[in-house]
Amino acid sequence: MDSLMFLAAATGTGGSAFFVQIFPLVLIFVVFYFFLIRPQQKRAKEHEAKINAVQKNDEVITGGGLMGKVTKVADDHVEIEIAPNVRVRAVKSTLANVSPRGTKAAND
Repeated sequence: MDSLMFLAAATGTGGSAFFVQIFPLVLIFVVFYFFLIRPQQKRAKEHEAKINAVQKNDEVITGGGLMGKVTKVADDHVEIEIAPNVRVRAVKSTLANVSPRGTKAAND
């Protein structure tokens, strides 16, 4: 009797029910992809491009909160002047924001 129920389920009587149960999960994944995953990937690519394009005299903010002007750029790190004659080196990947030279702050 059990094998008859298994055979009936495998032949298609329960096949449409399977798709009805899976459809909401697929729909949730699609919504998550378009509203969460894809925009995050786009922001990450933009941030990486901004970090790779950092140049001398750009204003930067590090992940630790240091603000300053870039004085030297190397492959994997930058030198930042945070005060007159005070320079620190920071790894490029720790930069949180880069403002090109000549831009004004929002509150100025």
